[in-house]
Amino acid sequence: MTTVLMVLSAARVWTLADGTAHPTGVWAEEFAVPYETFRGAGWDVTVATPGGRVPVIDALSLGLAGGPPWKTKRIEREIERLRPVLDHPADLAAQNPDDADLVFSSGGHGPMEDLAVDPVSGALLTERLHSGRPLALLCHAPAAALAAENPDGTWPFAG
Repeated sequence: MTTVLMVLSAARVWTLADGTAHPTGVWAEEFAVPYETFRGAGWDVTVATPGGRVPVIDALSLGLAGGPPWKTKRIEREIERLRPVLDHPADLAAQNPDDADLVFSSGGHGPMEDLAVDPVSGALLTERLHSGRPLALLCHAPAAALAAENPDGTWPFAG
């Protein structure tokens, strides 16, 4: 069976340049649609966050910023159906990227707060990149690449 390690941010706020904390989290559609697409294909999906903390869904993603009301209501229903998955994520530090056929990181502004500076996430991305195996970073999730570092201190995503 094909396996996916789906990495989600566990950030609840995004610290802006002026120091204010802006509510954030996982963008609803960027979790729900890929998760259901993978599951619909018969793939096994492990959702993991830094420290195994329960992720939050960015409220903006379920409002007008997330699209027309008919769409956001559908996504909101899907999120509620997937609440057991979100409420029990695996600890990212306990995951071996070699055990997954695909490592996929979902977006939202949350990754810019926690995954961008998380050494566990950075090491996982570095290892996965060097393996040449599939790695996908959706929307704002490429911010997580900022935490990646080669043993010699260089950035593995350079070039």
